[in-house]
Amino acid sequence: MTKTIILFICVAASSLSLNARGQNARAQDVRQYTEGPVTEVDYVHVEYGHFEEYIDWLNSTWKPTMEAFKKAGLIIDYKVLKLTPKSPDQPNISLNITFKNGAAAFDKGVQLEEVAKKSIGSTEVQNKARVGRNDYRKVLGNEYVRELILK
Repeated sequence: MTKTIILFICVAASSLSLNARGQNARAQDVRQYTEGPVTEVDYVHVEYGHFEEYIDWLNSTWKPTMEAFKKAGLIIDYKVLKLTPKSPDQPNISLNITFKNGAAAFDKGVQLEEVAKKSIGSTEVQNKARVGRNDYRKVLGNEYVRELILK
């Protein structure tokens, strides 16, 4: 009889615990964050001996273009980060361009191109310059990351 009572108490306590967890889960069904800006991260490997040359290009062309994008309201911000590669085939620079949201990151291509043409030159001029930079830098890929703003 004592074993039955103890078993009954254990089952009841377990049931209450599960019920409380279920109510807690429902109470937390609301997101505990909001979605923030989206950043395009481009990973670049600059060949040994060409780092300063690439930085010169970033200062002379990339940065003014990013400033023009910012002035036009197409981006929020931009950054250049120096990375520490773990092997020779990994990036040593990342170029980060932050957009207000995902739609801005993906749907503003035409507007970005128009501002770039005014800042840098025609698409043909831009493509020739890209080919020249390919002698000492390689774009390894890119990704889009979204900031989550915790409540």
